[in-house]
Amino acid sequence: MIGKNKGMENGMGQERINTVIGAGSVINGSIVVPEAIRVDGTIQGDCSSKGNMVLGAEGKVEGNISAQNVVISGTVTGDITATGKLEILSTGKVTGSVKARGIVIDEDAFFDGNCTMINNTQVRSEGKTEK
Repeated sequence: MIGKNKGMENGMGQERINTVIGAGSVINGSIVVPEAIRVDGTIQGDCSSKGNMVLGAEGKVEGNISAQNVVISGTVTGDITATGKLEILSTGKVTGSVKARGIVIDEDAFFDGNCTMINNTQVRSEGKTEK
């Protein structure tokens, strides 16, 4: 399946995904997880993870995303902050501002918004303010 393993093969490590929002599931409200998350359903609210986030091809987030590394195959309407790498795959659609240390946008992906690149110093200072 698209997005299932691609992000993990692109240098994002082999982090275990402990939280899965399955296809057809709808979360109405914000979600905060301590480790990696995969979303194949819909989140109507913000999503925050201290680990990686993978949004499957059928997944939707209507809110802001904050995670270490983010792989988007589905649809996001909101801002994304990735302290590591952001990947928007060919089926991905992002409408909103993004802030990341690294970014990859595949051919045929959709991105409408602003992009701000952050460096290691900014990543460390943002991490301190989140405590």
